[in-house]
Amino acid sequence: MCSRKFFVGGNWKMNGDKESLGELIMTLNTASLNDETEVVCGAPSIYLDYVRSKLDQRIGVAAQNCYKVPKGAFTGEISPAMIKDCGIEWVILGHSERRHVFGESDELIGQKVAHCLESDLGVIACIGEKLEEREAGTTEDVVFEQTKVIADNVRDWSHVVLAYEPVWAIGTGKTATPDQAQEVHEKLRGWLRENLSDAVADSVRIIYGGSVTGGNCKELAAQPDVDGFLVGGASLKPEFVDIINARS
Repeated sequence: MCSRKFFVGGNWKMNGDKESLGELIMTLNTASLNDETEVVCGAPSIYLDYVRSKLDQRIGVAAQNCYKVPKGAFTGEISPAMIKDCGIEWVILGHSERRHVFGESDELIGQKVAHCLESDLGVIACIGEKLEEREAGTTEDVVFEQTKVIADNVRDWSHVVLAYEPVWAIGTGKTATPDQAQEVHEKLRGWLRENLSDAVADSVRIIYGGSVTGGNCKELAAQPDVDGFLVGGASLKPEFVDIINARS
């Protein structure tokens, strides 16, 4: 646990305008943040340039999605090359809303992961089960299969953060208990150890997402295999600072 730097990502989703995001950026720029925590904010694509120009350089910025090729006739898409041209170093891929609202397949997400890593973008790769899958007892099958497709497209794990986000906990107010989160994270680390290597298992950060708040973050952060968070709604509020400092 000590060798993995705590990682807190904020996924702003399709929220905010220049005024409200400017206020949030001012809050983050002036806040006392734990130096031992890596912080990355996922901004809407149209505001990536704006956010990167205003946000303190100690805080990273991520795109929330991108496509699998550098350029071409793909109306509405953005490429890793464009993201990097805006000074952005990270991208969120495979979020459950991309999978279940927009129908992205494991295969497409794997192709995106490969192209982003080849383009020297860091990847926050999301996995997680739906409520019916948890109730059916297939959580491990689902997240292991999703992880395998990602792993098949990764050569260098130092640029990958795995985000476990149970779909039933995203934006619902329901949070996996610390024990539930730790159980899945521990099993994911075991999968990495068994299928890849001890080095990958020990070094890859596995972060938790799903209704993380200032009120529950410290207990979640205390779990040995929870290496940080991917935060949705709360990342748009001042309490995001408390979540960033959950390990303080």
